[in-house]
Amino acid sequence: MELQKLSNGNHHDAAGALEGGLLPEEEKFLQHKDEDAKRPQFTDFEGKTSFGMSVFNLSNAIMGSGILGLSYAMSNTGIILFLVLLTCIACLSCYSVHLLLRSAGVVGIRAYEQLGLRAFGQPGKILAGVIITLHNIGAMSSYLFIVKYELPLVIQTFLGHTSPSQDWYMNGNYLIIIVTTCIILPLALMKHLGYLGYTSGFSLSCMVFFLSAVIYKKFNISCPLEAFGNSTVDAAVPEGTCSAKYFTINQETAYTIPILAFAFVCHPEVLPIYTELSNPTKRRMQNIGNVSILGMFVMYFFTAVFGYLTFYGNTEAELLHTYSKVDPLDTLILCVRLAVLVAVTLTVPVVLFPIRRALLQLLFPGKPFHWARHIAIAVCLLFAVNLLVIFVPNIRDIFGITGATTAPTLIFILPGLFYIRIVPKTEEPMTSRPKIQAACFTSLGFIFMIMSLTFIGIDWTSGEQRSLGGH
Repeated sequence: MELQKLSNGNHHDAAGALEGGLLPEEEKFLQHKDEDAKRPQFTDFEGKTSFGMSVFNLSNAIMGSGILGLSYAMSNTGIILFLVLLTCIACLSCYSVHLLLRSAGVVGIRAYEQLGLRAFGQPGKILAGVIITLHNIGAMSSYLFIVKYELPLVIQTFLGHTSPSQDWYMNGNYLIIIVTTCIILPLALMKHLGYLGYTSGFSLSCMVFFLSAVIYKKFNISCPLEAFGNSTVDAAVPEGTCSAKYFTINQETAYTIPILAFAFVCHPEVLPIYTELSNPTKRRMQNIGNVSILGMFVMYFFTAVFGYLTFYGNTEAELLHTYSKVDPLDTLILCVRLAVLVAVTLTVPVVLFPIRRALLQLLFPGKPFHWARHIAIAVCLLFAVNLLVIFVPNIRDIFGITGATTAPTLIFILPGLFYIRIVPKTEEPMTSRPKIQAACFTSLGFIFMIMSLTFIGIDWTSGEQRSLGGH
């Protein structure tokens, strides 16, 4: 019943399957499909994770630090255009999950890397594993960066200090080591991803608290701002400063599209969650994906709209910094900062699981589960990410590039290509509508990738910095 036995049992000697036909497990799977269409698609593993816990884990995987910049994105698109874009991206993400599950259902495979193997051979397996590893390491790094720079400020405010001190507990490098060792590592050592459903639920509750505070502050802060940067605003307020824009296009609008395109990145976690789901069927897992994406859609939209309607034209790229400029010692905002820190910290173990699975598939194919490998990979990954965050100050720029490359690959390009290559032409020829849709979907991923890399290049030449990398 072990997770590693599942993945390795499904995919042992997969290269030979490409040459000689289906694996015995796949043949058994397809026989079951013919004998009883209502039978669960995967019968080699009895998952124990409930529907609710799976929703919590997938929602936690979707939710990223980018939620703090959605109000700024809305200020550059207007409410209506933002809603249209967010709705389109949410629907595309659901379709992407459908393509992934459909491809997995055809051959009875529940590992992203093995879908790559089935579609493109060993290079496809390596490509999928490397992309998942790079993307999720980038996400882990971004979360630990938040801990590194925000936790000392929270401690400083709690202690009532007005200026940074040289005490060790105010050093962000020490703090991320402590947080990693005491919180992240024990959770990352869990044997199954389903066990993290409780911490994922708590993480989501922290973000619900964040949303509640944003809604409350909307009715608590007047516009124009009476105090901004600790000084009274005496200058005349420009006309339209406190009026909402419903549809607007400016120089910043183009940057919003790729940011929103990566707002629902959860695809590396879909198949691992599917693996541990009780009564695993495509429809059940698709419903989990739909519910998770819908929940995050609601949270994203309400956070963006209430944050925007609080500050209007004064909305900054990082929402919490905007609140701090109004009142740096606001107790509620301080608690919100702490809640956001807890949320991103508890997301790191969920993001780590697909990396470990990818490395096991690449480095130890066919090996049964072993605690030594399980623990060693988690420790090495966290050690490496901590080193990056501590000693490489410009690592954000590096992962900006990888994020802009891997996010559209995971969301758009690979699911579309897997579907085209894996679904038999006897069932759906290349001229069929589903295959044409998948091809267009893949092309859209290349468009988003080119847009993101172009904007990052423009930022570097102009000296500005934006986050276009998904999480």
